[in-house]
Amino acid sequence: MIYAFKGFIPVVHPTAFVHPQATVTGNVIIGRDVYIGPGAAIRGDFGEIIIEDGCNVQENCTIHMFPGVRVHLHEGAHIGHGAIIHGATIGKNCLIGMNSVIMDNVLMEDECIVGALSFVAADMHIPQRSLLVGNPAKIIKQVSDEMIAWKTEGTRLYQLLAGECLSELEACEPLRKIPKKRLPQEILYRTWNSIKAKK
Repeated sequence: MIYAFKGFIPVVHPTAFVHPQATVTGNVIIGRDVYIGPGAAIRGDFGEIIIEDGCNVQENCTIHMFPGVRVHLHEGAHIGHGAIIHGATIGKNCLIGMNSVIMDNVLMEDECIVGALSFVAADMHIPQRSLLVGNPAKIIKQVSDEMIAWKTEGTRLYQLLAGECLSELEACEPLRKIPKKRLPQEILYRTWNSIKAKK
């Protein structure tokens, strides 16, 4: 659902996909080829949220802030299932692991990776290509070229998924028994295979 708030109407690029069970409110800008999963809450009621091209915000994520603060997800940021971004800036091509929490005024530079279930405390400035894990999260090493390549490939899947959902996702009634002839399993992997073919 998309909601205006105090005169602010969310801006969603035509190539972005916002799941009908996600909620986008107020002062929010969503760029090209962005995927927003079901259950995500993107609340631009206290401040501005910018989600640049190619980002994905997966199921049950929350993006919010204290009053007057901007949340900025730079191009290609990848926000894993259940993560919370509260008043933070996430750099280009970063990965935030599942159920991690990124707190107020965090400045995360480009190509960082945050491990699942990590807690990044308020006001941290995280240098480019840092790998963080833990609660509280600590930088344990630099992100390698191989790790970034893996991350970028995974994000590309979600960029393609946005377009596929726009053209192919539809509400339906479930089948009540397994059909004798089912679609081949390979159809589920066509997005992945299309990425591999472009290498």
